[in-house]
Amino acid sequence: MNSNIRNKSITEAAENYIKTVLGNEGSGHDWWHIYRVRKLALHLAKKEGGNPFIIELAALLHDLDDWKINVDTQESRTKSWLEKQEIPAHISKQILHIIDEVSFKGAGVETPASTTEAKIVQDADRLDAIGAIGIARTFAYGGNKGRLLYDPAIQPEKHNSFDAYKKTKAPTINHFYEKLLLLKDRLNTKTARQIANERHLFMETFLDRFFKEWEGKI
Repeated sequence: MNSNIRNKSITEAAENYIKTVLGNEGSGHDWWHIYRVRKLALHLAKKEGGNPFIIELAALLHDLDDWKINVDTQESRTKSWLEKQEIPAHISKQILHIIDEVSFKGAGVETPASTTEAKIVQDADRLDAIGAIGIARTFAYGGNKGRLLYDPAIQPEKHNSFDAYKKTKAPTINHFYEKLLLLKDRLNTKTARQIANERHLFMETFLDRFFKEWEGKI
């Protein structure tokens, strides 16, 4: 089979699988998040390089084992799916490595991406966490986890470990200061940084309005 046809068949199978697994996920990590990350990643790849097949497949699979979705099993669904597709071991290894490097792990935790492909997928995922979509996803996640919108008595924390970051139960507004407003300066590629500028400004405008309304000033 022609490699391009084979690759297309694999990415279509990944898409169908993710739609089945995450189609009704309610915390902002659903199929449409994956859809946007894939589109962003492929857009970045056109500007920044990298292997588009590996980038696309990693983008499609990147949330399959995400801790935030409360996967019950200890087995990697990503690894299992890749094995069933009979994808060459060296490609599967690259995809799993990219996915391992994607996630934000706390304000005080370095999360370097070691390859062009990892930098692009990490950037695409982070771009979907900021701007108007990022705001919507943040409140979807907070509601899904039963968190308060805001409590002035609970100050944001700059978590110095992944474990501390995972355990936080802070109000949703805190998440802007603990993660979202930090992402613009943690992007890897020039193209992603250009996209991030307007999205970051939109979040700052939203927060300014939120606090004014909170205090009944407007």
